[in-house]
Amino acid sequence: MTPMRFNLFNQSDIPEKYRSNFWHLYFDIAWFGVLSGTAVNFLNVYATRLGASGTQIGLLAAMAAIVNLFLAIPAGRWIEKRHTGHAVFWSSVVFRIGYVLWIPLPWLFNEQGQIWALIILAFLMAIPLTPLGVGFNALFAEAVPDRFRAQVAGTRNVTFSIAYMLTSFGAGYILKIMPFTPGYQLIFAIGAFGAAMSSYHIYHVKPLQEESSALQLSPQADSTTRTVSPRGIKSALRLDIWQTPFRNILLALFCFHFAHYLSAPIYPLFNVRVLHLNDSNIGNGTAFYYLTVLIGSTQFRRVAQRYGNKKVTGWSVAGMAIYPFMLAASHTVWQYYVLSFLGGFLWAMVNGAYINYMLENIPPADRPSHLAWYSIALNIAILASSLAGPAIAEMTGLVNALILFGVLRIVAGIVILKWG
Repeated sequence: MTPMRFNLFNQSDIPEKYRSNFWHLYFDIAWFGVLSGTAVNFLNVYATRLGASGTQIGLLAAMAAIVNLFLAIPAGRWIEKRHTGHAVFWSSVVFRIGYVLWIPLPWLFNEQGQIWALIILAFLMAIPLTPLGVGFNALFAEAVPDRFRAQVAGTRNVTFSIAYMLTSFGAGYILKIMPFTPGYQLIFAIGAFGAAMSSYHIYHVKPLQEESSALQLSPQADSTTRTVSPRGIKSALRLDIWQTPFRNILLALFCFHFAHYLSAPIYPLFNVRVLHLNDSNIGNGTAFYYLTVLIGSTQFRRVAQRYGNKKVTGWSVAGMAIYPFMLAASHTVWQYYVLSFLGGFLWAMVNGAYINYMLENIPPADRPSHLAWYSIALNIAILASSLAGPAIAEMTGLVNALILFGVLRIVAGIVILKWG
């Protein structure tokens, strides 16, 4: 059993001192896959079936973005002054308590009351989510040496995909055989358990002591890699980062996230109101999607080593236009299954590459502040796209909006390749 497991995850060439971190990172993302394949996956579908409008679905994502815009820089500075692992763990615990609060909502509110309660909870959960989002990328960089990041990222994609695929199939079946309200409450409870287990494994991910100690003890590292900025408002906001080459990375990733998230509020509306998919169909489709994410992730390390993270990110972002293009042309559940199957390959490449592409352009001694600005760029993109997506769809129709959003994904890929 053990040799098979290590062969699957290709750990035989990894030094013993790194393996504990890597395994906890794999289990963390696997349990996060349980959360994502159940509660998170079906949240927008649940809201749609309750009667949510496109704007309300957009607000579910926009609430987190609004909070992140105000708290990202303070969160980065807060992370800098604390043990990264501890800060990330406690942020994850407080954030994920919110998933437990989804469960009793049907007992407390009517349909519209539940929708607005979910939006309010999204706003409150975003407060601890901000340091979690900033801190986890820093923790990943501190816990995984650069030469292993592509391998670990690819393996995390595999474990996430397996968990997402199995739980998505299972969630679709549960919702098919159970009454509407109890079915979703069970799905939310399974997701909350997955969230708790993910936090447990995050607790056991430790920054590499020998590398961080060497960085702190090296005068040369302190003088050449640590960013020193003047006191005052510029220091607090770290505006000096915008005078570095990292500015182009931020702008390129903003274009990617904006083009990517434009479609998010449209998918559940199209799937439920145009394709007339039931919960089982949606569960099967997302499972097919992550089956191919799994397959693609097994090849990510080889592709990234051959072409580099920047090229893999840019070409894959452009290729992701296939999904909204094909969805706009779909009329049956089988077409939905086919495009779900195809879409996973490209997402495997993007999801594995873009974080590594960003991290390799950040000074190791100044990660939290750089990642805080990335979090701001990400959440401006989410906020703008969550509000613009439904508005554009209302003006042009769902089909035309999906085609436009596909074109913008191609443009975002070109921006990364040419200017990123």
